[in-house]
Amino acid sequence: MKLQKNNLLLYLVTDNRWAIDTESLYKQIEKAILNGVTIVQYREKNLGNMKNEKYIEEAVKIKELCNKHNIPFIINDDPYFAKEINADGVHVGQEDMPVIKAREILGQDKIIGTSAHNVGEAEKAEKEGADYIGVGAVFGSKTKKNVSKMTPLLLKKIANSVSIPVVAIGGINENNIDMLQCTNISGIAVISAILAKNDIETATKVLKEKARGVVNVTN
Repeated sequence: MKLQKNNLLLYLVTDNRWAIDTESLYKQIEKAILNGVTIVQYREKNLGNMKNEKYIEEAVKIKELCNKHNIPFIINDDPYFAKEINADGVHVGQEDMPVIKAREILGQDKIIGTSAHNVGEAEKAEKEGADYIGVGAVFGSKTKKNVSKMTPLLLKKIANSVSIPVVAIGGINENNIDMLQCTNISGIAVISAILAKNDIETATKVLKEKARGVVNVTN
């Protein structure tokens, strides 16, 4: 699946720590997709060995769910595993594999996303062939330690420095998303703003509507 800009509007990153039981994460994601999530990244650092049975089984099930609803399914960090299960792509961080290497592994038809924290990293990512960039942490992060907040001005500067889409990530929720207006982003990425909610359906609908109000519809 080739990436379309509208795929990035509401980007859900998974985290089993919000799940109540072994089936809960799948059910949470299904509710989120049915109510507006446009892309899913499977990111389960807390499972330890990324090739353990639970990780593989859960990733395949969620991939099939995304395929059913025709939205991209992205694996965090590991392009080899993404290729193994025929995921739609991979997201690699600055400390992970370079974009060029990930592209060599997955080929031209898969989605390659990467993270950037400044203009230099963003421009490098675009030059190396990334399809989109995740930028943050715009409001801090509950899942990553030792990350600093990013001003909307810097977010806008990064988004304006590249022609590929930029997705804002880091502590975004229904109460602060409006602060991202006029930053030229193409979408928002969230975890707890959906998965930590008792009413996932309503939370997803509200976030998607608010995301439509802040994204750059022309870039």
